[in-house]
Amino acid sequence: MSGDFRITPISLPLPELEPLRREAAQHGFRFLERLVADWESGGNRFDQPGERLVGAFASNRLIAVGGISRDPHMAAGNVGRLRHLYVARAYRGRGAGSAVVDDLLRQARGVFHEVRLRTDSEQAARFYLRRGFLPLNDPNASHSRGI
Repeated sequence: MSGDFRITPISLPLPELEPLRREAAQHGFRFLERLVADWESGGNRFDQPGERLVGAFASNRLIAVGGISRDPHMAAGNVGRLRHLYVARAYRGRGAGSAVVDDLLRQARGVFHEVRLRTDSEQAARFYLRRGFLPLNDPNASHSRGI
């Protein structure tokens, strides 16, 4: 338990994801749609070594989600990609996003030596900089961090 929420591995389908998915879409973020589509197609189920999909729950309500998997843009198998991090607007600034990222990075150590991600949101970019990620000049990733 961290703060007033708990971080736990999740798998899909997960009815609790629907409110987050709708909220993200209302604000122009489609990556939770991709998360579900990739899961349903078998394209990414976060089931390889070092991979993980987690949720942050507050009173049995899913308030944040995020995952880490192998980076498909890198030939090396020891580079991870942070994916689909979304925190419900009502819970931002309370530590849920940091707790999700910390959990994912902790679980990925020993499998991945670097974690990359892509964001075009200035708010998200500031969040990742505070979490120790550095900006990249790469068409496939905006930030990177060694682990």
